[in-house]
Amino acid sequence: MSSLWTPDGERPVRRSPDPQPAPAQPAPQVSLSPEDMDELQDELAEAQREILSVPASAIVANHAIGLFQLAAVHLQVAPPNLDDARLAIDAMGALVDGLHGRLGVDEGTLDDALAQIRMAFVQVAGSVEA
Repeated sequence: MSSLWTPDGERPVRRSPDPQPAPAQPAPQVSLSPEDMDELQDELAEAQREILSVPASAIVANHAIGLFQLAAVHLQVAPPNLDDARLAIDAMGALVDGLHGRLGVDEGTLDDALAQIRMAFVQVAGSVEA
């Protein structure tokens, strides 16, 4: 038997000798009327029109900032998740560095954000290793 530390003290953790995986549950069956299907198709078409109204560079920039935020979250926990932060930063770098010259008006902001998150990684990693 092993234990788990909590703020209230050690707690025993019991493990079954051979845990059985939960049985797979069948996906619920959804039945849509022809009117509901038409409405759903109209909503999807509207979503596509909205996406097409925005430059692709803006959507890519949004994804790059999402990677910045993902890296920041992994750097802010204690202890920091350096491997996950590194992956998010490398993915952001692949986008920003790999698409240099094609990211439109957001390119300078993305370059700055990438430099900032890389510096934050170096600082956090240095404090963990010290």
